[in-house]
Amino acid sequence: MMNQILFAGVIGLFLTLIGTPLLIKLLARKGYGQYIRDDGPREHASKRGTPTMGGIAFILATLAAYFLSKVITGKPPTFSGLLVLGLMVGMGMVGFLDDYIKIVKRRSLGLRAKAKMAGQLIVGIGFAVLSLQFADSRGQTPASTKLSFITDFGWTIGPVLFVVWALFMILAMSNGVNLTDGLDGLATGASVLVFGAYTFIGVWQFQESCANGDTLTNPGACYEVRDPLDLAVVASALMGSCLGFLWWNTSPAKIFMGDTGSLALGGVLAGLAICSRTELLLAILGGLFVLITMSVVIQVGSFRLTGKRVFRMAPLQHHFELKGWSEVLVVVRFWIIQGICVIVGLGLFYAGWAADK
Repeated sequence: MMNQILFAGVIGLFLTLIGTPLLIKLLARKGYGQYIRDDGPREHASKRGTPTMGGIAFILATLAAYFLSKVITGKPPTFSGLLVLGLMVGMGMVGFLDDYIKIVKRRSLGLRAKAKMAGQLIVGIGFAVLSLQFADSRGQTPASTKLSFITDFGWTIGPVLFVVWALFMILAMSNGVNLTDGLDGLATGASVLVFGAYTFIGVWQFQESCANGDTLTNPGACYEVRDPLDLAVVASALMGSCLGFLWWNTSPAKIFMGDTGSLALGGVLAGLAICSRTELLLAILGGLFVLITMSVVIQVGSFRLTGKRVFRMAPLQHHFELKGWSEVLVVVRFWIIQGICVIVGLGLFYAGWAADK
């Protein structure tokens, strides 16, 4: 069964390594280059015209890797896996429309705010509603109406509040990754680390699933997750696909993921957290995205309340650029921060299991 995870990761890596340069040539031929804002760091002016919408590469590679791993191993897809992949594609389509309008109309804002929000809401609500359907033989649905940290806790919040909560997570993470995607390879590399964590979490939850009964090493701390192994397959496919894309996206980037990629990655991170019952843990595992999002909130809030800025520029990565850090230095140090967040998150995940022993 674990072969699915290996196949998905390797296939995803291979497809983006060979497929991304083909996409670069296609986008360059059509003139689909990045629009650079005039009020950004001056060093970014040289990036104007770099092909964007590169998220297409790892979205397609992830889908191909997932389904090919199923064909090779003879294992059927699960509802949890398909829903998370559907969320990725849906958010990616919203991002694609945003990128396309930026390129065609030559304006940095892309879709109007209301239209972009409407697209995200439609996709998010669809995912949230469907994730409470498709119960298995044990009555487990892909998502739960209980809040979760390392597993479900507390009282049920009901389906309506669950949809609101799921929407908040999807919007927060998709926009968090979008804000992080400001330097070459930053969001891609950070995402690889989080997907690696979710590959491990899925495998662990599968081994310690309540469905396994007598084989559990810790019966008091089993996981009520519908399809943990398949979520690990999805995470592995994403990890491999993003790693291959990073080869071309790292400094100096030959291609940018665009909103096509950043909204898709944020959406699928939220989907993995919801379906693996680790919703609040995502705030730690994806700590870099949270930190960068909060820097924007603080900057905007401070300016509106006091007329003063806390940072030289927001999001946070640009503040350090303006302080004189090179782009590569910012990216590597932020990757280290993200790595620490993943280590802490996985440590808490394991500690929660061990504490119930």
